[in-house]
Amino acid sequence: MHIRNLAVGLLGLVLAACSGGEEAAFVPVVAADLVRQIQQGEVAGFETESGAAAWMAVPYAAPPVGALRWRAPRPALARPTRLDALMPGPVCPQITNTLSTGGGAEVGDLIGSEDCLTLDIYAPRDVGPDEALPVMMWIHGGANVWGSSSAYDGSSLASQQGVIIVSVQYRLGPLGFLAHPALRENAELPEDAAANFALLDLVAALVWIQDNIGAFGGDAGRVTVFGESAGAYNIAGLMAMPQARGLFHRAIMQSGGTASVPLDIAEHGGGTDAVAGLAGAAAMAGPDADGAALRAVPLETVFAPFRDAAGELTSLPRMIEDGVTLREGGILAAAEDPDGFAPVPLITGTNRDEMKLYMVFDPQLTRRLGPLIWLRDRDVYEAAVEYPSRNWRYNAVDGLLNRLAAHGRNDLWSYRFDWDEGGSVLITDTGALLGASHAMEIPFVFNHFELFGSFDRVLFNGRNEVERIELADAMGAYWAHFAAHGVPGDGIGMGPEWPQWTDTGTALRFDTRADGGPEVFSRTESLLGIASDLASDDRINAAQRCRIAHLMIAGQPSLSGVFDDVLDCPAD
Repeated sequence: MHIRNLAVGLLGLVLAACSGGEEAAFVPVVAADLVRQIQQGEVAGFETESGAAAWMAVPYAAPPVGALRWRAPRPALARPTRLDALMPGPVCPQITNTLSTGGGAEVGDLIGSEDCLTLDIYAPRDVGPDEALPVMMWIHGGANVWGSSSAYDGSSLASQQGVIIVSVQYRLGPLGFLAHPALRENAELPEDAAANFALLDLVAALVWIQDNIGAFGGDAGRVTVFGESAGAYNIAGLMAMPQARGLFHRAIMQSGGTASVPLDIAEHGGGTDAVAGLAGAAAMAGPDADGAALRAVPLETVFAPFRDAAGELTSLPRMIEDGVTLREGGILAAAEDPDGFAPVPLITGTNRDEMKLYMVFDPQLTRRLGPLIWLRDRDVYEAAVEYPSRNWRYNAVDGLLNRLAAHGRNDLWSYRFDWDEGGSVLITDTGALLGASHAMEIPFVFNHFELFGSFDRVLFNGRNEVERIELADAMGAYWAHFAAHGVPGDGIGMGPEWPQWTDTGTALRFDTRADGGPEVFSRTESLLGIASDLASDDRINAAQRCRIAHLMIAGQPSLSGVFDDVLDCPAD
């Protein structure tokens, strides 16, 4: 999830349109009945503002610092005294953007601590140890370069649906994904020779859950991993890696992906990523640096090779086919192997208008006057969004599920999120500009409508509240029923029976009743179908079709063969 441009452009609009006094800050205090004994010692929780139980920033692994930087995580350390788990922990090191600034930090600052492998736990207030409620481990998004566990409040989902929510942090950016021969030297464990350290962090969190979640009322035999964007992408990685096998029992991927980078390209370059591992390490400590030298460089030096001219983090290899966590061919190769993908029930879906989040400030598509934003041409905007959004769905849904179904898997489900009833201010209509954009489903799943900062007050207003909450209740119920039983069913009576995936693209469409949802629908996506529809789209002219095609190919070069066969476009 990458939404900094949204906040930059709309902050002035929100401040102009909305006002209100500062509310008194909530101060958590230890609740005597929320003290739990885990393997590492005692941990004390508190009651949240909404009446749930919570334990924040509980370590699940040893700090990955010093000699443990770029190593597999080690078990969490025992504590001689009680941990009062009342406040969020430090975020994992990352370069700030508009949504992650605060406390005096500015865009482009390096923030966080390498001692960040912690998780936050939310439970119904009165749940006792060993009540065996379903467990849902949330993996945050942020392009695998930014984000935090504490940005997602699981209180409402836990309390309303009777589940335990565990929100986990993991190493990001070059600390989480880096391939270099020197980092594999002197490996003490086989996993020390990996390149996907973030995936190993998530495995460590799952091991911690197996060992400790019973103390918080969770059932270690019913663990669901769910996440959005990079978080869902990481779930696909977990499904494909042997180290995670048996540690979770269901999976929900929200707007995920399946791409991976061959080890040689991750180390030497040659793909679409800006800085490869060997070049990055050479910039950190010289071309002949060994693992010890790389582990000793300052944190700023680790991130410096991957910054762009503006000081922000550029792309770097992620989800690397390292031969330890991911096989050659990565996630898709595992999905094509009958024994290569975790045999657990899977839901995967996307939002109808994923790409609106990335195109809302494209000057060729929208106009701006101060804080106000409006469309130049609605047909052109909708076309520019539709085709890359459909390609996102092909990659995250059809392409993956059809591979799994070809081996007889029938424990597969899909959804599409269509809510587009966001509020308006003057000529700025968020329903048209953002619609069902990337990340828009997250507040509905959590039934907690705080995600986009001050912008939330425009997007989620009183006029859309009743049906918005009704849709959130339904989505939470489907997610929780799936976590409890391994099938989504009818969401505990909140909607139609959710049918299994078929080759006709059967899925559940989530929307308000006013817009016909939730409802079952069928639609298949294919690369040829997307290219053919773009070629014949009479809402736009030939030059506009080619611009859309060029942008899509730039992000996914493998599309060029299909698009070149259908569209007659000049070389970009």
